[in-house]
Amino acid sequence: MDGSAEILQPAETPFNFGDDIIWIDLISPDLDEEHMAERLLGVQLPTREDLKDIEPSSRLYVEGDTVFMTASLVCHVEKGFPELADVAFVLTGNRLVTIRYSEPRAFALFSGSLLRMPGKYTTGAELMSRLLETIVDRTAEILELAVNRVDALSRDVFVDHQAAKRRPPRYLEGKLLDISSHHRLVSKTRDSLVTLSRLVTFLSSLPNIKKDREAEDLCQIVVRDIQSLSEHAAFVSNNITFMLDASLGLISVEQNAIIKIFSIASVVFLPPTLVASIYGMNFQVMPELGWNFGYPMALMAMLLSAIFPFLFFRWKGWL
Repeated sequence: MDGSAEILQPAETPFNFGDDIIWIDLISPDLDEEHMAERLLGVQLPTREDLKDIEPSSRLYVEGDTVFMTASLVCHVEKGFPELADVAFVLTGNRLVTIRYSEPRAFALFSGSLLRMPGKYTTGAELMSRLLETIVDRTAEILELAVNRVDALSRDVFVDHQAAKRRPPRYLEGKLLDISSHHRLVSKTRDSLVTLSRLVTFLSSLPNIKKDREAEDLCQIVVRDIQSLSEHAAFVSNNITFMLDASLGLISVEQNAIIKIFSIASVVFLPPTLVASIYGMNFQVMPELGWNFGYPMALMAMLLSAIFPFLFFRWKGWL
């Protein structure tokens, strides 16, 4: 690629880099590829184990003229099981080196934009600022996806009374799994935004960024975008918490309605049972047993003793 920003895979790397190569993207490099890149760049690159370190001092630091930064990006969103992928950003001289062991979609989007506009960037700092801008834009898309999913879930849960009666058994219990999935997505996004905020704040404080006015302005824009997205993510998280509480409340209401039906049924049938028990006793002297209409009168008494409690419950609004 004849632009000022070029992507090279380690196996295709020449024995020296031209000045026009300002981006080297290492995707799941093996040990030999890491050693080759280190020899050509003259710096020791972080390993996969180094990327997993959560200490800020290990994720953001400067050694000589080389800046090492690590951020966690959301990936595998389309597969339905989002994960955080640690990505290293190394600014050495006028070059940007990225090391990653997964493929967040933001990198593919940014690479595509470079192919459409070759030669647009001339410094690694400016290129990294634009890359971070693309990453933040992709994070905004992920949050928008989460909002749409939560809205769809809200429509499914909060339906009208007649539609709620037609819901299959354990329908709401199944929605709890969807709520858990949405919460995981937003939680991972918020964690990613935290690491990005630390990285961009650290990046904007570097002397070589302050010397590059365009890169500095881009960093400030990205910082504001991250702050806005963090607030939006907190709002979405609160909505998901509300959905969880509401779903659990509806499940409790449905369960209480079932228990109420059984309770009322037992109370309604209690008086008829009492009447049947009285006339089922085997005493020798029971005048009613000699009546010609004793049996239908007993049935009538049982029926009326069941109807009166039922009407009383309807009058009280318990049914």
